Amino acid sequence: MPTVPAGVSGAWELPHELVMLRDTVRRFMHTHVTPLEDTLGHDANGLPREQLVELQAKARQIGLWALQTPEEFGGAGLSVLGQVVVGEEAAKCRMGAFFPALGAFGGNPPKVMFRASPEQFEKYARPIVEGTMSKAYTAITEASGGSDPARAIRLKAVRAGSDYVLNGSKMWISHAPGADWGVVYARTGAGRNGISAFIVERDTPGVTFSRIAVMASFAPYELRFDDVRLPADQMIGEEGQGLSLATDFLVHGRVIYAAGPIGIAQTALDMACRWAKDREVFGGKLADKQGIRWMLADSEMQLRAARLLTYQAAWNADLGRNVAVDASVAKLGATEAAYQVLDRCMQIHGALGLSDELPLERWFRDLRVKRLGEGATEVQREVVARALLR
Repeated sequence: MPTVPAGVSGAWELPHELVMLRDTVRRFMHTHVTPLEDTLGHDANGLPREQLVELQAKARQIGLWALQTPEEFGGAGLSVLGQVVVGEEAAKCRMGAFFPALGAFGGNPPKVMFRASPEQFEKYARPIVEGTMSKAYTAITEASGGSDPARAIRLKAVRAGSDYVLNGSKMWISHAPGADWGVVYARTGAGRNGISAFIVERDTPGVTFSRIAVMASFAPYELRFDDVRLPADQMIGEEGQGLSLATDFLVHGRVIYAAGPIGIAQTALDMACRWAKDREVFGGKLADKQGIRWMLADSEMQLRAARLLTYQAAWNADLGRNVAVDASVAKLGATEAAYQVLDRCMQIHGALGLSDELPLERWFRDLRVKRLGEGATEVQREVVARALLR
């Protein structure tokens, strides 16, 4: 019978340095994030500017800054698995779905900027890494669809002398009005190789922002481009390279995206366990009821599976492997599991789970959105099915 080597447990474990990182983030959340969040309203969306700057300064002091930015660009160069570990812990707050750690861990420009020209990086991305400029947005999705940008993008960019003129719109764009600039993907030709990426500054004439009311606590925006004239040097890379420059980042982004819902659902499950042990019903504790115990057990099983799927996808990404399918499995597994777990946790809390006394109902709305973001559940299933049947 095979034996486990001395000093090695029978379970898969995170590398020691990532355990230390996880614990550092967990302490930061407990010491700095939770007390601040307790002063905010139930559906608050961000901190006042002065408080955010102070919180970010504390994060930078202990190295929790520009974690996704490669070292050669001045960042921490954290691995994909490391980003997943941080992402799960940073999501364990009321605003964690859209503002992990209340925005404390900044310094990351849109990842396609790592393939921009040196001049573009220094002008636009460097100030974000250094913390002197707010984050930038990325605009891919349109009303015609977001999960298949190669076909869905209709925003046109037409060459006019030394400029490009943009006409059309983008939908469901997060953080747009508060950003100093953004990366906008527009059609310059036919097919997948007919999409280009442009840097668009906030005050560019012809660009307007309209808030879109949705069920989540955080509202996205519609961006309209009416005869927006951009110099050709605002294009990232060559004409038609937009999607090819961003492909790896989009795939890896799904893996990192999966971590947040896991963190939220884990926090909800911890709350449900505490509530079940304290709540008196029908002459005993809620935790004594088999129906409740099985709900908790099923939730634990789903979260363990989702976490390991996400860790595996991140591990393979760090090894340089093609993780298109792994990323879809992780995103699909994590968002669906988290949503189901949260639903059970609300049920265990009864009417209290529906109230704004707890973060559960806010998380429920936010996680519903997460099942659509970064490619809808059905799209991820198609990616996996195509790989199986190929």
